[in-house]
Amino acid sequence: MTKPYSQACENNRGPILSVLKQAFANSNAVLEIGSGTGQHAVYFAKHLEHLQWFTSDQVQYHEGIQAWIDEARLFNLHPPSELKIGQNAIPDIEADAVFTANTTHIMQPDEARQMMIQVDEMLPASGVFCQYGPFIENGRFNSQSNDDFHHRLIAQGYGGYQDIVTLKSWVSRLTLRHIHTMPANNLLLEWVKV
Repeated sequence: MTKPYSQACENNRGPILSVLKQAFANSNAVLEIGSGTGQHAVYFAKHLEHLQWFTSDQVQYHEGIQAWIDEARLFNLHPPSELKIGQNAIPDIEADAVFTANTTHIMQPDEARQMMIQVDEMLPASGVFCQYGPFIENGRFNSQSNDDFHHRLIAQGYGGYQDIVTLKSWVSRLTLRHIHTMPANNLLLEWVKV
């Protein structure tokens, strides 16, 4: 099959990797929620060889993810597990880190809440959750383009952007350690389990 391709993944992978190198420096295994095309998984697994990288997504994306995995032939990159937040349980993987990119604003609010709660519950003490994408900070958008995109998502039936204050309210043991400013008005939220 022709591998799926996302230009956004190509554009943001370098800046994200720079953060993951330090955020996941002491981690052993990462569960990626919403692996999408599979491009991020291949790139990060290649450059973070100390990690076992476990992919996951809805079944309709598995063939594309697997095509990237098959081509890459990396010892530390694993086939996708089925995961749709709100329908499936988090895969039973001994992961001490979680990564997700550009998923939270696509989910319905209740799905985003469930993801936060499930990650909060599954991570061991000192586990790290890196959450990339566009967010609202204290009720404000960081650009007009993000404000516009949020309302387009809502009109199309998606959940739209979540406020970081709301994300914090959904978790009990995850602490927001750092907010990394990223290109294209995105953020990377670095959480740690206390």
